[in-house]
Amino acid sequence: MQYDVVVVGGGPSGLAAAIRLKQLAAERGRELSVCLIEKGSEIGAHILSGAVVEPRALNELIPDWKAKGAPLNTPAKEDRFLYLTATRAIPLPTPPQLHNEGNYIVSLGNVCRWLGQQAEAAGVEIYAGFAGAEVLYDENGRVKGVATGNMGVGKDGQPTENFQPGVELHGRYTLFAEGCRGSLTKILVQRFGLRDEDRPQTYGIGIKELWEVEPAKHRPGLITHSVGWPLDSGTYGGTFLYHLEDNLVSVGLVIGLDYANPFLSPFDEFQRFKTHPAVRPLFEGGRRIAYGARAINEGGFQSIPTLVFPGGALIGCAAGFVNVPKIKGSHTAMKSGMLAAEAAMDAFERGETGELDDYPKRLEASWVWEELKAVRNIRPAFHHGLWPGMAYSGLSLFLLRGREPWTFRHKPDHKSLTPARKARPIAYPKPDGKISFDKLSSVYLSNTNHEENQPSHLQLRDPGIAIKVNYEIYDAPEQRYCPAGVYEIVKEAAGPRLQINAQNCVHCKTCDIKDPEQNINWVVPEGGGGPNYPNM
Repeated sequence: MQYDVVVVGGGPSGLAAAIRLKQLAAERGRELSVCLIEKGSEIGAHILSGAVVEPRALNELIPDWKAKGAPLNTPAKEDRFLYLTATRAIPLPTPPQLHNEGNYIVSLGNVCRWLGQQAEAAGVEIYAGFAGAEVLYDENGRVKGVATGNMGVGKDGQPTENFQPGVELHGRYTLFAEGCRGSLTKILVQRFGLRDEDRPQTYGIGIKELWEVEPAKHRPGLITHSVGWPLDSGTYGGTFLYHLEDNLVSVGLVIGLDYANPFLSPFDEFQRFKTHPAVRPLFEGGRRIAYGARAINEGGFQSIPTLVFPGGALIGCAAGFVNVPKIKGSHTAMKSGMLAAEAAMDAFERGETGELDDYPKRLEASWVWEELKAVRNIRPAFHHGLWPGMAYSGLSLFLLRGREPWTFRHKPDHKSLTPARKARPIAYPKPDGKISFDKLSSVYLSNTNHEENQPSHLQLRDPGIAIKVNYEIYDAPEQRYCPAGVYEIVKEAAGPRLQINAQNCVHCKTCDIKDPEQNINWVVPEGGGGPNYPNM
């Protein structure tokens, strides 16, 4: 199937790019074919975010979004920022980046569903349930599109009676909007050398639940962030509580994946947070509705890779435009997609098919670049611990205002683990089934499902490393950093072995990031598999 532009991924950046392409085509009286594929069962099925959205990019893309019924229903009304000890919640001044006046508390999945409707109304062909499984190249090595994965392949790698071959989607340009740690993006980065070793991306894992709370406890528009307990001062992370409409509250924890202790379990730290005496009362008498987890780009300005290559570009979280101090990235992701669309349209107008060099130039001249550059040193300052990071953040935000002449660097997250013999084991309390829960009951709420008779999409490059390195040196940290119970060490007479329960996978990509030897390779399963997040 031949198109002018193929977009891989139905998140904010991919949808914004597709919509902008169609807008420009209409403005200039041109015919332009745009196709967007999404590995989730529907647009929004795999979208997970807090989320407080800054509508700046949406205002530019669809100025009349309110009249068109965009699901931005809860304006931000009040910001709180807390430091937690095990028993106390101490109010702190709210950092300027976390002042949310003019922003909205949303379900980002529902916002994407609405954007998908706008894209289809504009003439974009959207194919949900189709995973981009392979990058296609022409005889000169230029990207010419993607192939979707085959359906109906058994665990033995052989076609079953339900076999359906994948489809090749060719485009004059292909925009990769796979989100954080995209599987095709990894291939492109390696093939075209898009990332220098001194510019590694760094990540966090975000774990979230959606609750329906008692009406008397609900305060629409209230936004609370916290640092401190349950994390120690050497581990980067924080929590959020967002009050949406209809007695709904989003609660979550984000932990930087540069943490050192192999015994740390992000899932269990999150469950423990909800038992804090200042937090637990909010959820007592309430009902947990949904659960999910997703990796988040945290590298910021100094981790942006080369964005273009022959035949295509990286947009949104495939490249990494999250403003970490703001705890926001949807607006920057959308703007990057819009800028790539404008660069592609101008190239078509000129009759060119070379690299989209105008895209990074437009990005560098945009408010995205200015915004990310100003806060570039705040996240890496926390590599030295909570209090040095807080002190430097205050200095940078209030005094230097991002104008410091230096730029701090990151190191890859997978190199940060301490051997288990040198680390402190962590004893987590058992879940009570009311406020705190176990992994399997949580995965159930994510509506995760995969066709069981298919090859595992969680591949070990060397199965022996799982025991010789991960288990013997780090006590198999994948048992704990996975928030879905995918990885288990099974002890048998012949010795321990790693069991992979791929059916449980919520597509967070943490294993692909944190594995100390980069031995776990996350590839796409059959299209439509994975979580189906409602209102997340």
